[in-house]
Amino acid sequence: MPQDAIRRHHITQRGQDHPPMVFAHGFGCDQQMWRFVAPAFEATHRVVLFDHIGCGKSDLSTYDAERHSRLEGYAQDVVTLLDALDLRDVVFVGHSVSAMIGVLASIARPERFAQLVLVGPSPRYLNDPATGYVGGFERSDIDGLVDMMDSNLLGWADFLAPAVMGPDSPPVLTDELKSSFCAADPYINRRFAMATFLGDNRADLPRVTVPSLILQCAHDAIAPCAVGDYMHAHMPGSRLQVLDVSGHCPHLTHPQLTIDALRAAVAG
Repeated sequence: MPQDAIRRHHITQRGQDHPPMVFAHGFGCDQQMWRFVAPAFEATHRVVLFDHIGCGKSDLSTYDAERHSRLEGYAQDVVTLLDALDLRDVVFVGHSVSAMIGVLASIARPERFAQLVLVGPSPRYLNDPATGYVGGFERSDIDGLVDMMDSNLLGWADFLAPAVMGPDSPPVLTDELKSSFCAADPYINRRFAMATFLGDNRADLPRVTVPSLILQCAHDAIAPCAVGDYMHAHMPGSRLQVLDVSGHCPHLTHPQLTIDALRAAVAG
């Protein structure tokens, strides 16, 4: 069973035997996006990296169109992975959509988790005028993105990558993200985008029982500060830390700040 999970998710393990830190990547990315941060913890933790099904070097044959149409399916993958490797007291570090995937996994199997670190999380990307919720996007924005994914592979990557990385990101990192978007299987990537950007997991936040750190970038076009404030207000036992940086990927653009925040969270 562990070998099946290792093959399915292209799992990489380094460092000590215990305690484990599991790093989960965002939409359109893979585990290489943690390369500036994860090695800093190998001397003190068992560092586990993996690719979501359909991303990176995961086994595409295990993609299930029905199960992976919702974030709960990806959370089920995470639970299966933790069970297969028998990981306990996990510090789960999830970026962007993986933050919510980690939230759902922790609700399903709280006994496996010691802490959640949620980097740029969002329980709902769409604005909801009826409740006053600000997610940052209108439905027309997401529909336009999905339509562009169908008709213009390079165009949607050129549009989304700069917004994700932020205006101060080195061009080499923005180009890397564009390449990552374009390298993913188009069908799976489109469905993952819909699961990510059209989902609504706000009702799940009060169900979290694991201590959580919400790591928010001060200037983030994908998950604005209003989202971090909302999550902090609705997640019991959560802490909110705002990094005074731009962009949605501080682990790439500001790795030392991210490492420092993670170390403080683990120590705390």
